[in-house]
Amino acid sequence: MTEHVRIENNGGILTLTLARPDKKNALTDAMYGKLADAIESAEFDPSARVILIRGEGDMFTAGNDVGEFAAVAAGKSEGSRNVVRFIQSLARCTRPLVAAVQGRAVGVGTTMLLHCDLVVLADDAQLSTPFVSLALVPEAASSLLMPARIGYARAYEMFALGETVPAKSALEWGLANRVVPLDKLEAEALALAQRLARQPAGALIATKRLMRNGEALVAQMQAEGEQFAQRLRTAEAREAFTAFAERRPPDFTKVA
Repeated sequence: MTEHVRIENNGGILTLTLARPDKKNALTDAMYGKLADAIESAEFDPSARVILIRGEGDMFTAGNDVGEFAAVAAGKSEGSRNVVRFIQSLARCTRPLVAAVQGRAVGVGTTMLLHCDLVVLADDAQLSTPFVSLALVPEAASSLLMPARIGYARAYEMFALGETVPAKSALEWGLANRVVPLDKLEAEALALAQRLARQPAGALIATKRLMRNGEALVAQMQAEGEQFAQRLRTAEAREAFTAFAERRPPDFTKVA
């Protein structure tokens, strides 16, 4: 349902709010589509000088809606294509991206932060990328960006073991710009977005283009996407999602 993403444009700041708190802001195909539409449209809207991404409730996002993954693994769905549009829109976005993150940021909830230019974490934030635990592979060019940002050893542990990274460590490792008390999160992120909105837009765009090669990131996303789609249809993935639905630990040792 597209009402699960709220869009507001005030004072040069386009705010995208994940508004599905009853489902931990888990992202559906429709939500990805609305997010992608907003980010792509901002490229042609001079009033959208900065994009701020936030989540409603006590969690930024639980990541992709597991039910949609499970349907693909069971052969009942072809899967979402809007997620591809969304992550590619992040890679190609020339506007400054600011994220305000509270509680858990799981999977794409963490990998999208690698495309944000300023990331503010609440002190209760926890980042995790449990792709391998779901018999999948990293996405959103995170297989390239995460080792570059935090080093191979830390990135491998996050991916292969699904280790959760608390806010303090995320800041120390370079995954965030600020860690603030939860009750200060919105104000801090908004203040940074407002400062960016007052900067010369052309200079910001040119600087970001010099610092990031969007098309190289899209190429990495495409390579990841091929592996991701293949893995999603494996026996390992079916076991992972069946175990999730049955609230039990998966047993991959019995999967051929």
